[in-house]
Amino acid sequence: MAADQDLMRPDGEVNPIDTDYVVGQDNIIVKVGPFGLDIHNRVFAISGLSVVAFVLLALAFHEQAEPFFKGLRGWLTANLDWFFISSGNIFVIVCLALAISPLGRVRLGGTEAKPDYTYSGWFAMLFAAGMGIGLMFYGVSEPLSHFASSVGGTSVEGGVRTDWAPLGAAAGDNAGAAKLAMAATIYHWALHPWAIYAILALGLALFSFNKGLPLTVRSVFYPLLGERVWGWPGHVIDILAVFATLFGLATSLGLGASQASAGLNYLFDIPTGETTQILLVVGITSLALVSVVAGLDAGVKRLSEINMVLALLLMLFVIAVGPTLAIATGFVSNLGAYLQNLPALANPVGRDDANFSQGWTAFYWAWWISWSPFVGMFIARVSRGRTVREFIISVLIVPSLACVLWMTVFGQTAISQLVQDGYKAATEAELPLQLFAMLDALPLAQITSFLAIVLVVVFFVTSSDSGSLVIDVISAGGKIDAPVPQRVFWAVFEGLVAIVLILGGGLVALQAMAVSTGFPFTIVLLVATVAVIIGLSSEPRSSVSR
Repeated sequence: MAADQDLMRPDGEVNPIDTDYVVGQDNIIVKVGPFGLDIHNRVFAISGLSVVAFVLLALAFHEQAEPFFKGLRGWLTANLDWFFISSGNIFVIVCLALAISPLGRVRLGGTEAKPDYTYSGWFAMLFAAGMGIGLMFYGVSEPLSHFASSVGGTSVEGGVRTDWAPLGAAAGDNAGAAKLAMAATIYHWALHPWAIYAILALGLALFSFNKGLPLTVRSVFYPLLGERVWGWPGHVIDILAVFATLFGLATSLGLGASQASAGLNYLFDIPTGETTQILLVVGITSLALVSVVAGLDAGVKRLSEINMVLALLLMLFVIAVGPTLAIATGFVSNLGAYLQNLPALANPVGRDDANFSQGWTAFYWAWWISWSPFVGMFIARVSRGRTVREFIISVLIVPSLACVLWMTVFGQTAISQLVQDGYKAATEAELPLQLFAMLDALPLAQITSFLAIVLVVVFFVTSSDSGSLVIDVISAGGKIDAPVPQRVFWAVFEGLVAIVLILGGGLVALQAMAVSTGFPFTIVLLVATVAVIIGLSSEPRSSVSR
Protein backbone atom coordinates (compact mmCIF):
# COMPACT_ATOMS: atom_id res chain seq x y z
CA MET A 1 0.00 0.00 0.00
CA ALA A 2 1.30 3.42 -0.83
CA ALA A 3 2.23 5.54 2.15
CA ASP A 4 -0.46 8.11 1.45
CA GLN A 5 -3.15 5.45 1.38
CA ASP A 6 -2.70 4.45 5.01
CA LEU A 7 -4.96 7.29 6.15
CA MET A 8 -7.38 7.61 3.24
CA ARG A 9 -11.14 7.25 3.48
CA PRO A 10 -13.13 5.79 0.59
CA ASP A 11 -14.09 9.32 -0.43
CA GLY A 12 -10.41 10.17 -0.98
CA GLU A 13 -10.01 12.55 1.96
CA VAL A 14 -7.53 12.21 4.77
CA ASN A 15 -8.98 10.35 7.76
CA PRO A 16 -9.16 12.65 10.79
CA ILE A 17 -7.83 9.85 12.99
CA ASP A 18 -5.27 12.26 14.41
CA THR A 19 -5.07 15.99 13.80
CA ASP A 20 -1.28 15.93 13.90
CA TYR A 21 -1.06 14.19 10.51
CA VAL A 22 -0.23 16.56 7.66
CA VAL A 23 0.36 16.23 3.93
CA GLY A 24 4.06 16.54 3.19
CA GLN A 25 6.20 16.54 0.05
CA ASP A 26 4.87 14.44 -2.86
CA ASN A 27 1.50 14.18 -1.06
CA ILE A 28 2.90 11.70 1.48
CA ILE A 29 1.12 11.65 4.83
CA VAL A 30 3.59 12.39 7.61
CA LYS A 31 3.27 12.72 11.37
CA VAL A 32 4.32 15.72 13.38
CA GLY A 33 5.17 14.57 16.90
CA PRO A 34 7.69 15.01 19.72
CA PHE A 35 11.01 13.16 19.60
CA GLY A 36 10.26 11.87 16.10
CA LEU A 37 7.50 9.58 17.38
CA ASP A 38 4.62 8.56 15.12
CA ILE A 39 1.68 7.97 17.45
CA HIS A 40 -2.03 8.43 17.77
CA ASN A 41 -2.02 10.79 20.73
CA ARG A 42 -5.15 9.63 22.55
CA VAL A 43 -4.80 5.89 21.97
CA PHE A 44 -1.09 5.80 22.76
CA ALA A 45 -1.32 8.12 25.76
CA ILE A 46 -4.28 6.40 27.44
CA SER A 47 -3.01 2.89 26.70
CA GLY A 48 0.58 3.61 27.65
CA LEU A 49 -0.20 5.50 30.85
CA SER A 50 -2.74 2.85 31.92
CA VAL A 51 -0.20 0.08 31.45
CA VAL A 52 2.46 2.02 33.36
CA ALA A 53 -0.02 2.65 36.19
CA PHE A 54 -0.99 -1.04 36.27
CA VAL A 55 2.66 -2.09 36.58
CA LEU A 56 3.35 0.40 39.39
CA LEU A 57 0.20 -0.46 41.35
CA ALA A 58 0.74 -4.22 41.01
CA LEU A 59 4.29 -3.84 42.31
CA ALA A 60 3.23 -1.52 45.14
CA PHE A 61 0.42 -3.81 46.34
CA HIS A 62 2.17 -7.10 45.69
CA GLU A 63 0.67 -9.03 48.62
CA GLN A 64 -2.89 -7.98 47.86
CA ALA A 65 -2.58 -8.80 44.15
CA GLU A 66 -2.77 -12.60 44.38
CA PRO A 67 -6.16 -12.89 46.17
CA PHE A 68 -7.56 -10.14 43.96
CA PHE A 69 -6.56 -11.89 40.73
CA LYS A 70 -7.80 -15.26 42.01
CA GLY A 71 -11.20 -13.83 42.90
CA LEU A 72 -11.44 -11.94 39.61
CA ARG A 73 -10.75 -15.01 37.51
CA GLY A 74 -13.18 -17.15 39.48
CA TRP A 75 -16.04 -14.65 39.24
CA LEU A 76 -15.60 -14.02 35.51
CA THR A 77 -15.40 -17.66 34.47
CA ALA A 78 -18.22 -18.76 36.80
CA ASN A 79 -20.66 -16.10 35.63
CA LEU A 80 -19.71 -15.60 31.99
CA ASP A 81 -18.87 -19.11 30.77
CA TRP A 82 -22.13 -19.29 28.78
CA PHE A 83 -21.29 -15.97 27.09
CA PHE A 84 -17.79 -17.01 26.03
CA ILE A 85 -18.93 -20.44 24.79
CA SER A 86 -21.86 -18.98 22.81
CA SER A 87 -19.63 -16.33 21.24
CA GLY A 88 -17.12 -18.95 20.14
CA ASN A 89 -19.89 -20.91 18.43
CA ILE A 90 -21.04 -17.81 16.56
CA PHE A 91 -17.56 -17.15 15.17
CA VAL A 92 -17.22 -20.72 13.87
CA ILE A 93 -20.63 -20.68 12.18
CA VAL A 94 -20.01 -17.30 10.52
CA CYS A 95 -16.59 -18.38 9.19
CA LEU A 96 -17.93 -21.60 7.68
CA ALA A 97 -20.90 -19.76 6.17
CA LEU A 98 -18.63 -17.15 4.54
CA ALA A 99 -16.38 -19.84 3.10
CA ILE A 100 -19.20 -21.60 1.23
CA SER A 101 -21.12 -18.45 0.27
CA PRO A 102 -20.53 -16.30 -2.84
CA LEU A 103 -18.70 -13.86 -0.56
CA GLY A 104 -15.91 -16.43 -0.46
CA ARG A 105 -14.82 -15.24 -3.94
CA VAL A 106 -13.90 -11.75 -2.68
CA ARG A 107 -10.14 -11.26 -2.93
CA LEU A 108 -8.28 -9.36 -0.21
CA GLY A 109 -6.55 -6.45 -1.91
CA GLY A 110 -8.79 -6.37 -4.98
CA THR A 111 -9.57 -8.72 -7.83
CA GLU A 112 -6.04 -8.49 -9.28
CA ALA A 113 -4.08 -8.73 -6.02
CA LYS A 114 -1.31 -11.33 -5.71
CA PRO A 115 -0.18 -13.04 -2.48
CA ASP A 116 2.85 -11.49 -0.79
CA TYR A 117 4.12 -14.79 0.64
CA THR A 118 4.37 -18.41 -0.47
CA TYR A 119 2.18 -20.98 1.21
CA SER A 120 5.10 -22.37 3.24
CA GLY A 121 6.09 -18.97 4.62
CA TRP A 122 2.46 -18.00 5.18
CA PHE A 123 1.58 -21.20 7.08
CA ALA A 124 4.72 -20.92 9.20
CA MET A 125 3.81 -17.41 10.35
CA LEU A 126 0.15 -18.36 10.94
CA PHE A 127 1.03 -21.32 13.12
CA ALA A 128 3.92 -19.80 15.10
CA ALA A 129 2.07 -16.57 15.90
CA GLY A 130 -1.33 -18.15 16.54
CA MET A 131 -0.53 -20.85 19.10
CA GLY A 132 3.14 -20.96 19.95
CA ILE A 133 3.83 -21.23 23.67
CA GLY A 134 0.38 -22.63 24.45
CA LEU A 135 1.00 -25.81 22.45
CA MET A 136 4.25 -26.42 24.33
CA PHE A 137 2.67 -25.76 27.72
CA TYR A 138 -0.61 -27.65 27.28
CA GLY A 139 0.33 -30.30 24.67
CA VAL A 140 0.95 -32.88 27.41
CA SER A 141 -0.64 -31.37 30.50
CA GLU A 142 -4.16 -30.84 29.16
CA PRO A 143 -4.77 -34.34 27.73
CA LEU A 144 -3.35 -35.87 30.94
CA SER A 145 -5.55 -33.66 33.13
CA HIS A 146 -8.72 -34.56 31.24
CA PHE A 147 -7.79 -38.25 31.12
CA ALA A 148 -7.11 -38.46 34.84
CA SER A 149 -10.40 -36.72 35.72
CA SER A 150 -12.38 -38.85 33.24
CA VAL A 151 -11.00 -42.14 34.54
CA GLY A 152 -11.24 -41.58 38.26
CA GLY A 153 -12.94 -38.27 38.90
CA THR A 154 -11.72 -36.20 41.84
CA SER A 155 -12.31 -37.54 45.32
CA VAL A 156 -13.93 -35.07 47.71
CA GLU A 157 -14.75 -36.30 51.23
CA GLY A 158 -15.31 -39.86 50.13
CA GLY A 159 -17.34 -38.96 47.04
CA VAL A 160 -16.40 -38.48 43.41
CA ARG A 161 -16.68 -35.15 41.66
CA THR A 162 -17.29 -35.38 37.93
CA ASP A 163 -17.45 -31.64 37.23
CA TRP A 164 -13.69 -31.65 36.61
CA ALA A 165 -14.06 -34.12 33.74
CA PRO A 166 -15.17 -33.14 30.22
CA LEU A 167 -18.96 -33.60 29.93
CA GLY A 168 -19.02 -34.81 33.55
CA ALA A 169 -17.69 -38.24 32.58
CA ALA A 170 -17.83 -40.77 35.38
CA ALA A 171 -15.09 -43.31 35.99
CA GLY A 172 -14.84 -45.57 32.98
CA ASP A 173 -12.58 -47.56 30.71
CA ASN A 174 -9.17 -46.23 29.72
CA ALA A 175 -9.85 -46.27 25.98
CA GLY A 176 -13.06 -44.26 26.29
CA ALA A 177 -11.49 -41.83 28.74
CA ALA A 178 -8.51 -41.31 26.43
CA LYS A 179 -10.76 -40.50 23.45
CA LEU A 180 -12.85 -38.08 25.49
CA ALA A 181 -9.72 -36.42 26.89
CA MET A 182 -8.29 -35.93 23.42
CA ALA A 183 -11.64 -34.71 22.04
CA ALA A 184 -11.88 -32.10 24.82
CA THR A 185 -8.30 -30.99 24.21
CA ILE A 186 -8.80 -30.68 20.47
CA TYR A 187 -12.00 -28.69 21.09
CA HIS A 188 -9.87 -26.03 22.78
CA TRP A 189 -7.24 -25.89 20.04
CA ALA A 190 -9.00 -26.42 16.70
CA LEU A 191 -11.91 -24.67 14.98
CA HIS A 192 -13.03 -22.27 17.70
CA PRO A 193 -9.80 -20.39 18.42
CA TRP A 194 -8.90 -20.14 14.76
CA ALA A 195 -12.39 -18.86 13.91
CA ILE A 196 -11.89 -16.13 16.52
CA TYR A 197 -8.63 -15.14 14.84
CA ALA A 198 -10.08 -15.43 11.33
CA ILE A 199 -13.01 -13.07 11.92
CA LEU A 200 -10.90 -10.12 13.04
CA ALA A 201 -8.08 -10.87 10.60
CA LEU A 202 -10.56 -10.93 7.73
CA GLY A 203 -12.06 -7.60 8.78
CA LEU A 204 -8.68 -5.92 9.15
CA ALA A 205 -7.45 -7.18 5.78
CA LEU A 206 -10.69 -6.24 4.02
CA PHE A 207 -10.97 -2.70 5.30
CA SER A 208 -7.27 -1.99 4.92
CA PHE A 209 -6.45 -3.63 1.58
CA ASN A 210 -9.82 -3.25 -0.16
CA LYS A 211 -11.28 -0.10 1.41
CA GLY A 212 -8.04 1.87 1.91
CA LEU A 213 -8.60 2.46 5.64
CA PRO A 214 -5.90 2.42 8.32
CA LEU A 215 -4.77 -1.03 9.48
CA THR A 216 -6.32 -0.70 12.91
CA VAL A 217 -9.27 -2.29 14.67
CA ARG A 218 -11.52 0.78 14.50
CA SER A 219 -11.54 0.61 10.69
CA VAL A 220 -13.57 -2.62 10.80
CA PHE A 221 -16.46 -0.65 12.31
CA TYR A 222 -16.70 1.93 9.51
CA PRO A 223 -19.91 0.39 8.01
CA LEU A 224 -21.63 0.76 11.40
CA LEU A 225 -20.14 3.97 12.83
CA GLY A 226 -19.30 5.92 9.70
CA GLU A 227 -17.26 9.08 10.39
CA ARG A 228 -17.64 8.56 14.14
CA VAL A 229 -15.05 5.80 13.85
CA TRP A 230 -12.39 8.56 13.80
CA GLY A 231 -13.65 10.01 17.09
CA TRP A 232 -14.00 8.67 20.61
CA PRO A 233 -15.94 5.51 19.66
CA GLY A 234 -12.95 4.54 17.53
CA HIS A 235 -10.47 5.57 20.22
CA VAL A 236 -12.21 3.29 22.75
CA ILE A 237 -12.17 0.35 20.32
CA ASP A 238 -8.43 0.71 19.66
CA ILE A 239 -7.64 1.19 23.37
CA LEU A 240 -9.53 -2.01 24.23
CA ALA A 241 -7.60 -3.76 21.47
CA VAL A 242 -4.29 -2.61 22.96
CA PHE A 243 -5.28 -3.79 26.45
CA ALA A 244 -6.53 -7.17 25.20
CA THR A 245 -3.41 -7.74 23.14
CA LEU A 246 -0.98 -6.71 25.84
CA PHE A 247 -2.49 -8.81 28.62
CA GLY A 248 -3.18 -11.78 26.34
CA LEU A 249 0.47 -11.76 25.33
CA ALA A 250 1.60 -11.33 28.94
CA THR A 251 -0.34 -14.49 29.82
CA SER A 252 1.51 -16.44 27.15
CA LEU A 253 4.88 -14.99 28.11
CA GLY A 254 4.28 -15.93 31.74
CA LEU A 255 3.39 -19.50 30.76
CA GLY A 256 6.52 -19.69 28.61
CA ALA A 257 8.71 -18.44 31.44
CA SER A 258 7.31 -20.98 33.90
CA GLN A 259 7.83 -23.85 31.46
CA ALA A 260 11.34 -22.77 30.47
CA SER A 261 12.18 -22.46 34.18
CA ALA A 262 10.88 -25.99 34.81
CA GLY A 263 12.93 -27.33 31.91
CA LEU A 264 16.11 -25.64 33.10
CA ASN A 265 15.55 -27.10 36.55
CA TYR A 266 15.06 -30.56 35.04
CA LEU A 267 18.22 -30.36 32.90
CA PHE A 268 20.62 -28.25 34.94
CA ASP A 269 19.12 -28.12 38.47
CA ILE A 270 18.63 -24.38 38.16
CA PRO A 271 16.22 -23.36 40.97
CA THR A 272 12.63 -22.73 39.90
CA GLY A 273 10.57 -19.89 41.27
CA GLU A 274 9.79 -16.26 40.65
CA THR A 275 13.42 -15.11 40.42
CA THR A 276 14.29 -17.57 37.65
CA GLN A 277 11.09 -16.81 35.76
CA ILE A 278 11.68 -13.06 35.98
CA LEU A 279 15.25 -13.43 34.75
CA LEU A 280 13.95 -15.51 31.85
CA VAL A 281 11.37 -12.86 30.97
CA VAL A 282 14.06 -10.18 31.02
CA GLY A 283 16.50 -12.23 28.93
CA ILE A 284 14.01 -13.40 26.34
CA THR A 285 12.42 -9.95 26.06
CA SER A 286 15.91 -8.65 25.25
CA LEU A 287 16.15 -11.20 22.44
CA ALA A 288 12.71 -10.14 21.25
CA LEU A 289 13.91 -6.53 21.03
CA VAL A 290 16.56 -7.59 18.52
CA SER A 291 13.88 -9.21 16.37
CA VAL A 292 11.58 -6.18 16.79
CA VAL A 293 14.28 -3.92 15.41
CA ALA A 294 14.89 -6.31 12.50
CA GLY A 295 11.24 -6.05 11.38
CA LEU A 296 8.63 -8.43 9.96
CA ASP A 297 10.50 -10.13 7.12
CA ALA A 298 13.96 -10.28 8.68
CA GLY A 299 12.80 -10.97 12.23
CA VAL A 300 9.38 -12.54 12.66
CA LYS A 301 9.28 -14.49 9.40
CA ARG A 302 12.74 -15.99 9.89
CA LEU A 303 12.09 -16.94 13.51
CA SER A 304 8.73 -18.45 12.58
CA GLU A 305 10.32 -20.66 9.94
CA ILE A 306 13.08 -21.74 12.37
CA ASN A 307 10.44 -22.60 14.94
CA MET A 308 8.44 -24.65 12.47
CA VAL A 309 11.52 -26.73 11.63
CA LEU A 310 12.40 -27.30 15.30
CA ALA A 311 8.80 -28.16 16.22
CA LEU A 312 8.58 -30.59 13.28
CA LEU A 313 11.83 -32.29 14.33
CA LEU A 314 10.62 -32.74 17.91
CA MET A 315 7.25 -34.05 16.78
CA LEU A 316 8.77 -36.51 14.29
CA PHE A 317 11.14 -37.78 16.98
CA VAL A 318 8.25 -38.46 19.39
CA ILE A 319 6.34 -40.24 16.61
CA ALA A 320 9.37 -42.39 15.77
CA VAL A 321 10.34 -43.48 19.31
CA GLY A 322 6.97 -43.19 21.02
CA PRO A 323 3.82 -45.31 20.57
CA THR A 324 3.88 -44.91 16.79
CA LEU A 325 0.88 -47.12 16.07
CA ALA A 326 -1.24 -45.43 18.75
CA ILE A 327 -0.31 -42.02 17.35
CA ALA A 328 -1.03 -43.05 13.74
CA THR A 329 -4.45 -44.49 14.55
CA GLY A 330 -5.13 -41.85 17.16
CA PHE A 331 -5.09 -38.94 14.72
CA VAL A 332 -8.16 -40.19 12.88
CA SER A 333 -9.94 -41.56 15.95
CA ASN A 334 -9.28 -38.40 17.97
CA LEU A 335 -10.56 -36.23 15.14
CA GLY A 336 -13.66 -38.41 14.95
CA ALA A 337 -14.16 -38.22 18.72
CA TYR A 338 -13.83 -34.45 18.55
CA LEU A 339 -16.49 -34.13 15.85
CA GLN A 340 -18.77 -36.59 17.67
CA ASN A 341 -18.53 -34.73 20.99
CA LEU A 342 -18.40 -31.21 19.53
CA PRO A 343 -22.12 -30.40 19.98
CA ALA A 344 -22.01 -31.41 23.67
CA LEU A 345 -18.68 -29.67 24.32
CA ALA A 346 -19.93 -26.48 22.65
CA ASN A 347 -23.23 -26.45 24.57
CA PRO A 348 -23.31 -23.20 26.59
CA VAL A 349 -26.08 -24.08 29.08
CA GLY A 350 -27.16 -26.86 31.42
CA ARG A 351 -23.66 -28.26 31.93
CA ASP A 352 -22.77 -30.82 34.60
CA ASP A 353 -19.05 -30.24 34.15
CA ALA A 354 -18.79 -26.78 35.72
CA ASN A 355 -15.07 -26.92 36.41
CA PHE A 356 -14.32 -27.99 32.85
CA SER A 357 -16.57 -25.45 31.11
CA GLN A 358 -15.57 -22.61 33.44
CA GLY A 359 -12.01 -23.48 34.39
CA TRP A 360 -10.92 -24.64 30.95
CA THR A 361 -13.23 -23.54 28.13
CA ALA A 362 -14.22 -20.09 29.41
CA PHE A 363 -10.58 -19.26 30.14
CA TYR A 364 -9.41 -20.51 26.76
CA TRP A 365 -12.04 -18.57 24.81
CA ALA A 366 -11.24 -15.37 26.71
CA TRP A 367 -7.53 -15.99 26.12
CA TRP A 368 -7.99 -16.55 22.38
CA ILE A 369 -10.19 -13.46 22.13
CA SER A 370 -7.63 -11.36 23.98
CA TRP A 371 -5.07 -12.61 21.46
CA SER A 372 -7.31 -11.83 18.47
CA PRO A 373 -6.16 -8.23 17.84
CA PHE A 374 -2.55 -9.41 17.88
CA VAL A 375 -2.97 -12.59 15.81
CA GLY A 376 -5.72 -11.09 13.65
CA MET A 377 -3.67 -8.08 12.62
CA PHE A 378 -0.60 -10.23 12.10
CA ILE A 379 -2.56 -12.65 9.88
CA ALA A 380 -4.11 -9.72 8.00
CA ARG A 381 -0.71 -8.20 7.23
CA VAL A 382 0.57 -11.40 5.62
CA SER A 383 -2.65 -12.43 3.80
CA ARG A 384 -3.02 -9.89 0.99
CA GLY A 385 -3.97 -11.52 -2.30
CA ARG A 386 -5.92 -14.45 -0.87
CA THR A 387 -9.61 -14.95 -1.57
CA VAL A 388 -11.95 -15.05 1.42
CA ARG A 389 -12.58 -18.75 0.81
CA GLU A 390 -8.87 -19.51 0.55
CA PHE A 391 -8.22 -17.35 3.58
CA ILE A 392 -10.81 -19.06 5.80
CA ILE A 393 -9.87 -22.58 4.72
CA SER A 394 -6.19 -21.85 5.31
CA VAL A 395 -6.63 -19.96 8.60
CA LEU A 396 -9.38 -22.19 9.99
CA ILE A 397 -8.84 -25.72 8.70
CA VAL A 398 -5.11 -26.12 8.08
CA PRO A 399 -3.88 -24.88 11.50
CA SER A 400 -6.68 -26.82 13.21
CA LEU A 401 -5.47 -30.06 11.64
CA ALA A 402 -1.92 -29.17 12.64
CA CYS A 403 -3.08 -28.69 16.25
CA VAL A 404 -4.94 -32.03 16.15
CA LEU A 405 -1.72 -33.71 15.00
CA TRP A 406 0.40 -31.97 17.66
CA MET A 407 -1.99 -32.78 20.50
CA THR A 408 -2.33 -36.36 19.31
CA VAL A 409 1.42 -36.91 19.17
CA PHE A 410 2.20 -35.48 22.59
CA GLY A 411 -1.08 -36.20 24.38
CA GLN A 412 -1.43 -39.75 23.06
CA THR A 413 2.18 -40.49 23.99
CA ALA A 414 1.71 -39.24 27.55
CA ILE A 415 -1.55 -41.16 28.02
CA SER A 416 0.00 -44.33 26.60
CA GLN A 417 2.89 -44.04 29.02
CA LEU A 418 0.45 -43.69 31.89
CA VAL A 419 -1.77 -46.60 30.87
CA GLN A 420 0.62 -49.14 29.33
CA ASP A 421 3.78 -48.60 31.37
CA GLY A 422 2.32 -47.47 34.66
CA TYR A 423 4.18 -44.22 34.20
CA LYS A 424 3.26 -41.86 37.07
CA ALA A 425 5.71 -38.96 36.88
CA ALA A 426 3.76 -37.01 34.27
CA THR A 427 0.61 -36.67 36.37
CA GLU A 428 2.56 -36.08 39.57
CA ALA A 429 4.59 -33.26 38.02
CA GLU A 430 3.52 -29.63 38.02
CA LEU A 431 1.88 -28.44 34.78
CA PRO A 432 5.01 -26.65 33.42
CA LEU A 433 7.11 -29.81 33.97
CA GLN A 434 4.79 -32.40 32.44
CA LEU A 435 6.22 -32.08 28.93
CA PHE A 436 9.71 -32.82 30.26
CA ALA A 437 8.40 -35.68 32.39
CA MET A 438 6.91 -37.25 29.26
CA LEU A 439 10.13 -36.77 27.26
CA ASP A 440 12.11 -38.31 30.12
CA ALA A 441 10.53 -41.68 29.38
CA LEU A 442 11.78 -41.58 25.78
CA PRO A 443 15.33 -42.03 24.43
CA LEU A 444 17.68 -39.01 24.24
CA ALA A 445 15.66 -37.21 26.89
CA GLN A 446 18.39 -34.67 27.62
CA ILE A 447 18.61 -33.62 23.97
CA THR A 448 14.86 -33.47 23.34
CA SER A 449 14.24 -31.59 26.58
CA PHE A 450 16.85 -29.02 25.60
CA LEU A 451 15.20 -28.73 22.18
CA ALA A 452 11.85 -28.19 23.92
CA ILE A 453 13.34 -25.35 25.98
CA VAL A 454 14.71 -23.76 22.81
CA LEU A 455 11.27 -24.06 21.21
CA VAL A 456 9.63 -22.34 24.18
CA VAL A 457 12.19 -19.54 24.01
CA VAL A 458 11.80 -19.00 20.27
CA PHE A 459 8.01 -19.12 20.52
CA PHE A 460 8.37 -16.57 23.33
CA VAL A 461 10.46 -14.28 21.11
CA THR A 462 8.13 -14.71 18.13
CA SER A 463 5.06 -13.82 20.19
CA SER A 464 6.73 -10.84 21.82
CA ASP A 465 8.17 -9.26 18.68
CA SER A 466 5.13 -9.76 16.47
CA GLY A 467 2.86 -8.64 19.32
CA SER A 468 4.91 -5.46 19.76
CA LEU A 469 4.60 -4.70 16.07
CA VAL A 470 0.83 -5.13 16.21
CA ILE A 471 0.29 -3.01 19.33
CA ASP A 472 2.46 -0.32 17.79
CA VAL A 473 0.33 -0.31 14.63
CA ILE A 474 -2.84 0.15 16.71
CA SER A 475 -1.37 2.90 18.90
CA ALA A 476 0.03 4.68 15.83
CA GLY A 477 -3.40 4.97 14.21
CA GLY A 478 -2.83 2.20 11.66
CA LYS A 479 0.63 3.20 10.45
CA ILE A 480 2.60 0.05 9.65
CA ASP A 481 6.08 1.61 9.56
CA ALA A 482 6.18 3.47 12.86
CA PRO A 483 9.56 4.35 14.44
CA VAL A 484 11.51 1.59 16.18
CA PRO A 485 11.50 3.26 19.66
CA GLN A 486 7.74 2.78 19.84
CA ARG A 487 8.05 -0.95 19.18
CA VAL A 488 10.75 -1.14 21.83
CA PHE A 489 8.43 0.58 24.33
CA TRP A 490 5.67 -1.99 23.86
CA ALA A 491 8.05 -4.98 23.88
CA VAL A 492 9.54 -3.79 27.15
CA PHE A 493 6.16 -3.29 28.77
CA GLU A 494 4.89 -6.69 27.61
CA GLY A 495 7.76 -8.14 29.61
CA LEU A 496 7.07 -5.89 32.61
CA VAL A 497 3.38 -6.82 32.69
CA ALA A 498 4.33 -10.52 32.56
CA ILE A 499 6.72 -9.96 35.47
CA VAL A 500 4.18 -8.20 37.70
CA LEU A 501 1.61 -10.90 36.98
CA ILE A 502 4.13 -13.61 37.91
CA LEU A 503 4.76 -11.74 41.16
CA GLY A 504 1.04 -11.21 41.68
CA GLY A 505 -0.02 -14.85 41.69
CA GLY A 506 1.61 -16.69 38.82
CA LEU A 507 -0.69 -18.75 36.61
CA VAL A 508 -3.88 -17.57 38.33
CA ALA A 509 -2.99 -13.89 37.85
CA LEU A 510 -2.00 -14.48 34.23
CA GLN A 511 -5.30 -16.21 33.51
CA ALA A 512 -7.29 -13.55 35.38
CA MET A 513 -5.98 -10.72 33.22
CA ALA A 514 -6.55 -12.69 30.01
CA VAL A 515 -10.19 -13.28 30.99
CA SER A 516 -10.84 -9.74 32.24
CA THR A 517 -9.54 -8.11 29.06
CA GLY A 518 -11.08 -10.80 26.85
CA PHE A 519 -14.62 -10.14 28.08
CA PRO A 520 -15.08 -6.55 26.80
CA PHE A 521 -13.28 -7.41 23.59
CA THR A 522 -15.67 -10.31 23.00
CA ILE A 523 -18.44 -7.73 22.66
CA VAL A 524 -16.26 -5.72 20.27
CA LEU A 525 -15.60 -8.83 18.18
CA LEU A 526 -19.28 -9.81 17.97
CA VAL A 527 -20.17 -6.37 16.62
CA ALA A 528 -17.18 -6.51 14.26
CA THR A 529 -18.59 -9.74 12.79
CA VAL A 530 -21.65 -7.83 11.57
CA ALA A 531 -19.46 -5.10 10.08
CA VAL A 532 -17.32 -7.67 8.22
CA ILE A 533 -20.38 -9.22 6.56
CA ILE A 534 -21.62 -5.77 5.51
CA GLY A 535 -18.20 -4.85 4.16
CA LEU A 536 -17.84 -8.07 2.14
CA SER A 537 -21.30 -7.62 0.62
CA SER A 538 -20.17 -4.45 -1.18
CA GLU A 539 -17.03 -6.02 -2.70
CA PRO A 540 -16.69 -7.37 -6.27
CA ARG A 541 -16.09 -11.11 -6.53
CA SER A 542 -12.92 -12.51 -8.06
CA SER A 543 -13.48 -14.49 -11.24
CA VAL A 544 -10.96 -17.11 -10.06
CA SER A 545 -11.48 -18.51 -6.56
CA ARG A 546 -8.80 -20.68 -5.03
